[in-house]
Amino acid sequence: MVVEYEEIPEESSCFAAGSPQDTARLVIDRARKDDLADILFLANNRRIAEKLTNMPHPFTYEDAKALVKRCEVQLPSQATFAIRMKNTGRFIGAIGFNPLAEDFGAVHLGYWVGEPFWNQGYATEAVQSVIEFAFANGVKELSASCRVSNPASHRVLTKCGFKQDGTTKLHSLGAMAVVDATRFTLTRTQWIANTRWGSAG
Repeated sequence: MVVEYEEIPEESSCFAAGSPQDTARLVIDRARKDDLADILFLANNRRIAEKLTNMPHPFTYEDAKALVKRCEVQLPSQATFAIRMKNTGRFIGAIGFNPLAEDFGAVHLGYWVGEPFWNQGYATEAVQSVIEFAFANGVKELSASCRVSNPASHRVLTKCGFKQDGTTKLHSLGAMAVVDATRFTLTRTQWIANTRWGSAG
């Protein structure tokens, strides 16, 4: 399960924003050095890279170390987290967001989950947790995008309350091509309304 994932710039300053809440099956926290083997094994997959913008293929050990380093950066509108199994602690993917320069208070969400863990609901759990975390830390709007040819991620984003907001073209390092993508958005106001409606139901 993958969605378009933007690189998050490495910064020297950190913001102790905490971590998203655990889900029924997942822990969302920082990647660690002892995750490097799992990161490399899962991320070095062309099927994932072709669906993302900035994930290289081959994915090297240096790329895995860079992901761990990005998890050290936590700002109100910028963070990267590991997705890991609660019962084993194993790393299974990554999720994060970074600011949209043209829209203060808005961030772009991206995630990927290793292929052995696709189609099991893990992406939906992780996205829901990070949505709540982002809005609790002052984010006003989330955007995301995924390839038109990736219906699984369309379903994840729709389940999590995102609305389609047109189409765009993105350059994918893994696909080595410009690809068609669907844009999605979710505002804090919409999310609150959806949450209240769900509670009332």
